[in-house]
Amino acid sequence: MLSMPSPEPPNLHLLNAAIGWVELGNPAEARCELAQVDPACHMHPDFLEVRWSICAAEENWPEALEAARALLGVAPDRCSGWIHQAYALRRVPEGGVVGAWHALLPAFDKFPNVALVSFNLACYACLLRHLDAARVWLKRALVIGKHEKIKEMALAEPDLRPLWGEIPQL
Repeated sequence: MLSMPSPEPPNLHLLNAAIGWVELGNPAEARCELAQVDPACHMHPDFLEVRWSICAAEENWPEALEAARALLGVAPDRCSGWIHQAYALRRVPEGGVVGAWHALLPAFDKFPNVALVSFNLACYACLLRHLDAARVWLKRALVIGKHEKIKEMALAEPDLRPLWGEIPQL
């Protein structure tokens, strides 16, 4: 793990401002805020999280993948890096669902109590037409997470469309 300064003001304020711009749907302004962060903080996990969010909002998947991999390198115990990497891998030109699946699968062993890992694995399994596996992963997510919230997410997730008829009974 790299030794780096923690984001403190003004870097912390710049990161928060960037997050605000992303939430407002303005990734260009978010990038302007991020560009002002001290370069000594550029490999800090919080900086990389914000960078990934900006890239995702821009649908710049190659750069999002780069940010996710950097996040994994400096903070492998942060679950979001695993999820972000898989999400970006699914969308980069040379990637796809199979790559996303293989990238996220080890995260379940590392983070067995994070419902979003199981939920995303259910999505990938469904897209790969492994419906039995998708059911297992979705049921795990329901057990791990807030049951009704996960059901609500599942019913709104197009990736899980083949299971929509079964989800209300779970």
